[in-house]
Amino acid sequence: MRYENVEKGIFLDRPNRFIALVDIDGRTERVHVKNTGRCRELLVPGAEVWLSRSGDPKRKTAYDLITVLKPGLGLVNIDSQAPNHVAFEWLQEQGFSVIRPEYTYGGSRLDFYMEMQGRPMLMEVKGCTLEIDGVGYFPDAPTERGIKHLHELAGAVSEGISSYLAFVIPMPSVTRVLPNMDTAPEFGRALCDAQEAGVKVIYLPCVVKEDELYIDSELGKRINADVLSDWS
Repeated sequence: MRYENVEKGIFLDRPNRFIALVDIDGRTERVHVKNTGRCRELLVPGAEVWLSRSGDPKRKTAYDLITVLKPGLGLVNIDSQAPNHVAFEWLQEQGFSVIRPEYTYGGSRLDFYMEMQGRPMLMEVKGCTLEIDGVGYFPDAPTERGIKHLHELAGAVSEGISSYLAFVIPMPSVTRVLPNMDTAPEFGRALCDAQEAGVKVIYLPCVVKEDELYIDSELGKRINADVLSDWS
């Protein structure tokens, strides 16, 4: 995926989870933060950020904050809508005969329903932006919704539907994600239970640029070889 009208700025403050104050060429702008997570290790005063300017004159904010430079790591995309977008682009390259986004299953709306050779599959996508010592951790805040999705995926496996949790990793040099037991131990336990039930985890590292984001398909194939072999 590619962003239009991208400009660079300096992060100043985050008065609430939806708004950030950013210095753009010497002027302070209120911008929309496209991520309601904490992002405390990313959105620190003085951080270099990249913004996409909206063309909608009715908006209260003219910019969306999409990417942050984390020292020692590189560019991190924090657009919470991006993981589903790039996951859909990636799925379209995998040979599925059917891909349906936002699929209602049980009591949840899961991100994707797919079919390959007549076999039904479900996939829920989570974007990971928290990195510690080269490892990704999810989530960076408690998530009841994420736990519910894991229960739904585990239930689907019991009904014969292959189910997957895909971690999209929109930052460089990170290829695996662990549950954040310090912040959300309930999610970690639910993930363990789901895997024991047969839910498989996929790790999708990304190439991140100031104005672009896409899944590194070759790297993804290598680190998910065992899981993806089921699809051929």
